[in-house]
Amino acid sequence: MNAPANSLKIIPAEIWHAELVAPLFDAYRQFYKQPTDYSGAHRFITDRLKANESVIFLATLEREGDSRAVGFVQLYPAFSSISMKRLWILNDLFVVPEARKQGVGKALMESARQLAVSTASKELILETAIDNLSAQSLYEKLGYKRDVEFHRYALSI
Repeated sequence: MNAPANSLKIIPAEIWHAELVAPLFDAYRQFYKQPTDYSGAHRFITDRLKANESVIFLATLEREGDSRAVGFVQLYPAFSSISMKRLWILNDLFVVPEARKQGVGKALMESARQLAVSTASKELILETAIDNLSAQSLYEKLGYKRDVEFHRYALSI
């Protein structure tokens, strides 16, 4: 896919974009070894957007009059008690394989950064799989630092 750079558009997703985000979200989940579940993915995305529980930016590539959704980033609001400031959890980032290495991920990450700046946030935080080296490379190129002070714990319920 050698689309011109100016054909990339990043837009904040609204409820009516759920039809475009859901297949990307389903593919993202499959990347993390989950079974496909388009209806569940659609319901999850719709619920988040309806309740204003997350912010989703959608990437589209426009070429020869055709527009195609090629990626998204989803962020959840949180707060830091220590700094008494907002922060954003960058929970999901996905770009379809054929649109990778074209600046889509970087553009989505920049939209996330702009959201954090515009909401006077302390920081953006994210996690990724240990073996997701291409994502780690992007994050580090964009100035993200790996946490060496804290261990992450989880309690499955």
